Amino acid sequence: MPMPLTPRSASSRNARYVSEMKNIAWDGYQVFLAVAQQGGLSAASTVLGLSSATVGRHMLEFEREIGVSLFNRSQSGYSLTEAGQQLFERLLQMDLAARNVEAWREEANGIPTVRISAGTWVAWLISKNLPAIRSTDDPFRVELLISEQRATLAHRESDIGVRAFEPVESNLAAVRVGEVAYAAYQAKHLPASEQDRWVAVSKENAISAYLRWPYMNVPDRIAALVNRPRSLRDLIRSGAGRGILPCFVGDQDPQLERIDDTLEELRHRQWLVMNNEDRHRADIRTVIDRLTVLMRHYAREFSAETYPVLSSSKATDIND
Repeated sequence: MPMPLTPRSASSRNARYVSEMKNIAWDGYQVFLAVAQQGGLSAASTVLGLSSATVGRHMLEFEREIGVSLFNRSQSGYSLTEAGQQLFERLLQMDLAARNVEAWREEANGIPTVRISAGTWVAWLISKNLPAIRSTDDPFRVELLISEQRATLAHRESDIGVRAFEPVESNLAAVRVGEVAYAAYQAKHLPASEQDRWVAVSKENAISAYLRWPYMNVPDRIAALVNRPRSLRDLIRSGAGRGILPCFVGDQDPQLERIDDTLEELRHRQWLVMNNEDRHRADIRTVIDRLTVLMRHYAREFSAETYPVLSSSKATDIND
């Protein structure tokens, strides 16, 4: 019959656990979280400010230290093993605790932060219109978290998310802010001999449906790749090939022309998502209301109905 755990043995076990945790630097856990959340090395490298090779090396060293395999690696990206998923869920709790402490510290110092999670191009639009979201008199900061991954609010990684579908989680509330249309674009006056080439985001980072479209429809004609969606427009402008863009980006660019009608299979609704418990906090409520106004202001551009006719001094031209 097993001996009952005595206070001394429990203490020894906890000390050993703490010692083992200390042997693995917290940086390793943070890198693991980034790769797990972003779904690959390249996207994680953008978040962490490290090269993909450095992130990959950190992950291999981390798995050796942990002693188990945490990822299934493939050409399409990284997915978590069962052990990786278990570690991920535990680390999310630790990360939430750390974020809560940071939020407390900011509030204690009078600088609360409202975190907005959005994809590349919506974040671009918000950035260009930030004075419409936060004025100089507001007693809070705004932080943009840019990722093609679905905005996750369950563990308070962000306060507000922009999603392509209505949330099903019972603890989340949502506001519908229109639809987003996509189309194929090319540089104006692109020679006919070069119109058979396409540009795309690398498979590892092709998370959104519009980023996967070239691989599903013209895989043999892809001539150039980038690892970030933000660079797609630059490649198209340069004449490197045709590419898929949201219409609120491509239609407004004087250097580009739309090839055909919108790709209706890519059209989707757009939602602002927030945590039910947090949405009544004054700073979050303020940002939600202003974001709703901004997104609806551009609703016709998002859905490819018309070019922008700006009536608010706070809403700026979305061209570079």
